[in-house]
Amino acid sequence: MSNTSLRGRDFLTWLDFSRDEIEMMLDTAHELKRKQVRREQHHILPDYTLHMLFYNTSLRTRNSFEAGMTQLGGHAHFLQPGAVYTPALKGEEKAYSTERISDVARVLAEMGDAIAIRIYGKHTGWKYGKGNLIVREFAKWSRVPVINMEDDMYHPCQALADVMTMQEKLGHNLQGKKFVMSWAYSGSVEKPLSVPQSAIISAAMMGMDVTLAHPKGLDLDPNVLNATKDLAKKHGGGFKIVNDMDEAFKGAEVVYPKAWTVQPTDGSGVMDPEKAKAIFEANKDWITTKQKMELTNDAYYMHCLPADRDMEVTDEVIDGPNSIIIEEAANRLHGQKGMMALIMG
Repeated sequence: MSNTSLRGRDFLTWLDFSRDEIEMMLDTAHELKRKQVRREQHHILPDYTLHMLFYNTSLRTRNSFEAGMTQLGGHAHFLQPGAVYTPALKGEEKAYSTERISDVARVLAEMGDAIAIRIYGKHTGWKYGKGNLIVREFAKWSRVPVINMEDDMYHPCQALADVMTMQEKLGHNLQGKKFVMSWAYSGSVEKPLSVPQSAIISAAMMGMDVTLAHPKGLDLDPNVLNATKDLAKKHGGGFKIVNDMDEAFKGAEVVYPKAWTVQPTDGSGVMDPEKAKAIFEANKDWITTKQKMELTNDAYYMHCLPADRDMEVTDEVIDGPNSIIIEEAANRLHGQKGMMALIMG
């Protein structure tokens, strides 16, 4: 099950991997899922240890990694800031509560086989890119693989589950299928860019016809948009951006409507809650309803969860026959197992 080309690699963003390498992870994930369904033991990582640092709360991520490591024959350690010294970048250490990342990474690498980190939002002061910088600092110092469990730029583990689920519903070859990543209204502006950015990157890598939809003022990172354009061109897909939700939904085979915030992506500042709130409140009609779903090509509805019901989506849609949110959440377990089996094994 192990592959020397992936063994020891960090998993920080899909942009660090080729399509062939990602498909290797997905193929392994599908295989391990079949084994789990049949209750066939698959202890590929016997006695291996994964250290998990969670700055942010988690339901799906924590439990999928813990269960996944158990099923692979290993163990996951849950490390919550407050219960351990908080890792800090050089120059940001405080007298008693923090420890430099270079020390933390090297120590944990001596005690385990991989380090996984989740950090974004209030834990980085909503300064875009700082969470990714922290994850990359761990990767710089760790001699074992570092896994990004979500930072302020990318959520590569969610993207594995998303693509795996689409393959199960639409067939392994997703070439040319219309995928819509749309903004949706929320009462909370504290929504990172990581999920939509990883979603368009992964869909473009799979050769899908990708549409990004959002009101004006909710632009994603230009570097991510350029990377998505390049991937779409390389893999025979398409990519466009529209500012109309109805237009985006027309003919879609998968829709993924989710809130993200207004945030400078050039390092010029941090999220302005008042500015974000004004744009959010001006676009309350960006909600996924039965009527909007009727514009699609009988599309599947996806969401990484937790969803803001009656804001992002109506109960009729999220609990309806075309919603695949539970399968998507379940595939967090299997997608991550496929990835860990190859980079840790």
